[in-house]
Amino acid sequence: MMKRLALTTISLAALCAGSAAGAEELSVVGSWSSLPLHKQYEVPFWTETLPEVSGGDLTATLTTHDQMGISGGDVYRMLSQGVFDVGMTVADYAVADSAALEGLDVPLIATDAATAKKAVDAARPMVDDIYKDVFNSKVLAIAPYPPQVVFCNADIKSLDDLKGKKVRASGRMTAKFLEALGAEGVNVSFGEVPGALQRGVVDCAVTGAGSGYNAGWWEVSTHLMTLPLGGWDPVVTAINMDKWNSLSDKQKSVLETSIKEKFEAPAWDAAQGALENDIACLTGKGECPYGEARSMVLVTPSAADEAKAKDVLITQVLPDWAERAGSDWAKRWADSVGKVTGVELDVK
Repeated sequence: MMKRLALTTISLAALCAGSAAGAEELSVVGSWSSLPLHKQYEVPFWTETLPEVSGGDLTATLTTHDQMGISGGDVYRMLSQGVFDVGMTVADYAVADSAALEGLDVPLIATDAATAKKAVDAARPMVDDIYKDVFNSKVLAIAPYPPQVVFCNADIKSLDDLKGKKVRASGRMTAKFLEALGAEGVNVSFGEVPGALQRGVVDCAVTGAGSGYNAGWWEVSTHLMTLPLGGWDPVVTAINMDKWNSLSDKQKSVLETSIKEKFEAPAWDAAQGALENDIACLTGKGECPYGEARSMVLVTPSAADEAKAKDVLITQVLPDWAERAGSDWAKRWADSVGKVTGVELDVK
């Protein structure tokens, strides 16, 4: 514990170090350090692109929450307090602070990147308000992880086979969905999943295909079901509102424009192809561009699986969320995300 505290203190000290004369240096906490979103998009944007497009007027010191030894659920809370300037992590990690935020990442409403992007864009005004009111911050970007699929260390052939299984969910709404299927949703952090699968603490776990490949989940699981039970796990990039208000109009404009064009857009453009490549890497069915292909059993969902999943979502999961979030948020979701995805939500 003392070692972790010392490391966190050192990390914070490095983040909060003074900026060079004539430049505004932002202390940035990125998402998981081992995953492609951080390596391929966050690192080059904050360390190379932003300083270049701003002419050195905006620079950044970058670390990640796992490198700092803090939980994903604490990122936006610490951001709201001004511990650092910019925070980036999975929105689902913060739903304990706002049930309404679950509406950003609803399972199964998007099976491709284009639809997922429409859903996120539709939800953006809601998300903006949540981050302003709950986390004292301004949303700068929302980028996707690939769809959250199911890794199982068990023989599964259909959605029905998840009944009775202990499954690590990637978010609260996913846990509700699993429970409606007769599975047991288990709360296990991302980094602890391989050990939990190996020891039988969980039978299955939900995460992005690429995340599972990079984290070695293929070593402790045998079957891969590609139904997006956990949505797309959007990562929200937000800046502390006090820091935002301290920037000049020029700095604000450069930051907003560049993060949309040079970070958010490329991440979305790559999302669909990344999913196909990730599945190939995990199953050996197709060419793996990242390294050695593995040999997990690919479980392709049937039409019956998809129909059952949608029915559970509409009749049980969404109404449960609407009750917890409140009718005002549920109506906003129905009038925005629901409309662009064709999912009806009866708001009482």
